[in-house]
Amino acid sequence: MASPGFRPTHVVPRQGMPAWEAPDPARPTVPLDPFLPVQLVERRGDWGHILCANGWSAWVDGRFLVAVPQDPPTAEGGPLTRTADPRPLLARVERVLAGYRSAVEDLAAGGLGGEAFRVRTSGLRIGVVVDGESVWLYDAEHGRWVYADGTRLSTYATDDGPRATEDPGPRAPAAPDHAPTQVVIPDGP
Repeated sequence: MASPGFRPTHVVPRQGMPAWEAPDPARPTVPLDPFLPVQLVERRGDWGHILCANGWSAWVDGRFLVAVPQDPPTAEGGPLTRTADPRPLLARVERVLAGYRSAVEDLAAGGLGGEAFRVRTSGLRIGVVVDGESVWLYDAEHGRWVYADGTRLSTYATDDGPRATEDPGPRAPAAPDHAPTQVVIPDGP
């Protein structure tokens, strides 16, 4: 359950990150999951004190947190188009989550071994943050985070850096060693 008033200021990088009980390397705690939304509440040099939605807090190397804008971009004006409609991406999230849940159930029931579980879940990748009427979704097909206000979505951050030329269209999912997520200007209407 999210703490009241929790508003993420950062996201954990795609490879996850170590965390500490205090700004002291001798006091490690549970590492943070990739793309976990967190709130940076204090800085001490390179150390960052973060708060998670469930109220848990830890210290991290604040230099590696990915900042998120406080006012997410929205797609304004114009009719709803397929690229600005969040429903197809929400349907993909549901399918991927159902596939993962099914694999977990088979693993727990003894129908899958560890290697079979790894193979069956290989390539599954989703990210979802729901905050009231707002939702952030990870679009693995296009390597980007999108923001939706309930009716429209727009690019919020992308795995790729800035491009010098126009986007040629959809691309293959990003390779595991791609660059960290970067904030981008919102899509036009």
